Amino acid sequence: MSRKNKLRIQIALFSLIISSVFTILVSFFIKEYDLSKLLIYSLVFTFLAAVIIYLSLSFFVKFFLNKRIKEISDQLFNQDLSLNKTITTDMDDLIDQIKQFDDERKIELSEMREQETFRREFIGNLAHELKTPLFTSQSYILTLLDGALDDKSVNKKYLKIASKAIERLNLIVKDLDFITKLETGDSNIKKSNFDIVDLINNSIEMLEISANKKNIKLMIDHENNPPINVNADKEKIEQVIINLIENSIKYGKENGTTEIVVQDLVENKIIVRVTDNGIGVEENHLDRLFERFYRVDQSGSRSSGGSGLGLAIVKHIVDAHDEKIYVESDFGLGSEFSFTIDKSK
Repeated sequence: MSRKNKLRIQIALFSLIISSVFTILVSFFIKEYDLSKLLIYSLVFTFLAAVIIYLSLSFFVKFFLNKRIKEISDQLFNQDLSLNKTITTDMDDLIDQIKQFDDERKIELSEMREQETFRREFIGNLAHELKTPLFTSQSYILTLLDGALDDKSVNKKYLKIASKAIERLNLIVKDLDFITKLETGDSNIKKSNFDIVDLINNSIEMLEISANKKNIKLMIDHENNPPINVNADKEKIEQVIINLIENSIKYGKENGTTEIVVQDLVENKIIVRVTDNGIGVEENHLDRLFERFYRVDQSGSRSSGGSGLGLAIVKHIVDAHDEKIYVESDFGLGSEFSFTIDKSK
């Protein structure tokens, strides 16, 4: 039963009680005890009481309740709920809107909490990334100033270590500046047609020295290496490929392999897969791999160097091309990162 029907029944019962009391009082004062007349009086008084009470309540509800509802709605929603001009005591519509408003606020609150958690973690990670090279360079420079500068056996060594720490700082700042431009839409994507197979081969040649240190074999699985022309920003796609291969080397096993596969996905699109047989990533980390400075190893060490922004940059570059990037990994067995790219027309 709706609130409106409940209120009507209540008004009817209230009117009946009032009219009965009124009839008894009238009969007492006029000293009329004829049952037929009392019945007529009762019916007339019941009708009049019902009309008067209904009209009175309608007026007060319309004047006061609607006014209060409007005030509440303005405070809650900061907008006009467009309440009906005619009076209604059924609050279902308002309740539905309040529930919808409450659900939306809960979603917003949840998003704000997630953003706050991300911001807090990002600031903490950034502070850690900057602290290590800053502390290293400061320590060695202070040691040199304290007298080690005159010691020819260590002065050049300490300067080189401080220089590497400063280079690390420069890399972090440079990557942060680059990723900020990508996030703000200032990606400056300059598309052109080029052979992605040739680009991959050049990237492999650039990283062979790093791979040889861990005896990791880099190879491209593309029969006879025929050219595949794509339409994208060549420089940025090269950065994507280099970052993914570097990542596979960094977390690859000794005597392992990194294989780059180029496949047709649909008629006008290809997919590039970078697969390794390294340490892999646990499933609970996969959704956050592309966050800035996110660490799978929560111990806080980053012995393998880098700015910690490689995968974040990769994702932003791929997103700037309106393409997709995917990751699959089996912990202890290896990982595969893949991204799509348009073929040249």
